[in-house]
Amino acid sequence: MMFSSPAGTQSALSMRLSHYLPLTAAEADALEEMQGERRRLIAGEVLVEAGGPIDALFVVQQGWFHSSTRPVIGGRQILRFHYPGDLIGTSSIAWSRASASLTAVSDGIVTEVPKAKLGRLLAEHGRLAGLLYAVAAAENVALSDRLTSIGRMNAIQRLATLLLDILARLRVTAGGVVDSFDLPLTQTDLGDALGLTKVHVNRTMREMEMRGMISRSGRRIRVLDEAGLVAFTGFVDRHAEIATDWLPACA
Repeated sequence: MMFSSPAGTQSALSMRLSHYLPLTAAEADALEEMQGERRRLIAGEVLVEAGGPIDALFVVQQGWFHSSTRPVIGGRQILRFHYPGDLIGTSSIAWSRASASLTAVSDGIVTEVPKAKLGRLLAEHGRLAGLLYAVAAAENVALSDRLTSIGRMNAIQRLATLLLDILARLRVTAGGVVDSFDLPLTQTDLGDALGLTKVHVNRTMREMEMRGMISRSGRRIRVLDEAGLVAFTGFVDRHAEIATDWLPACA
């Protein structure tokens, strides 16, 4: 379902970038102008199918999404999760066909960003181009951290790393997030992201509760000992700060 944005509203992408660097009025306007109408999706709805044509990116305005692929041996691999303020589909920007499927985890809203409009923004606003590049680099490092945890850590460390990353990311744009958040992911989703079975995820969650690492109330997850989990996993927050001192001065 497509609908227009209310007048005077600021997109989640502008809000996220403003966390790292105060935007000029011209930069904020350029970010808004490159985005099209908003599109609503329901949980489970596929926004982009892997292998299908793609000529645009998307900004997540509300809800959670994930990128995934389906290996030839079967099953599903969730590559990363996306939250409000994320520019998604960037993994497919080099090709005319999508490298991964984009799916709504919860009911959500996105705005479309045609590649041509993104190209014009990058050409006309050097600071925004640099900042978007830096944010994408930080996201790639965060993904590398999680892949390292999958390859080298036990189930509790894998899950703890993911929960800490979600908490850190939501603190950037979800105002008021301190030590807890609603987790719309199923145990199957978590397993497909961490290389674990649904049964193993359930057992790991219960063990983390027994150890006093987290508590659960419905979908609400509370991290009880963040410092302890950081020490246990070696987690590094890749989202709170991004260096911007190297960016060109605003015009």
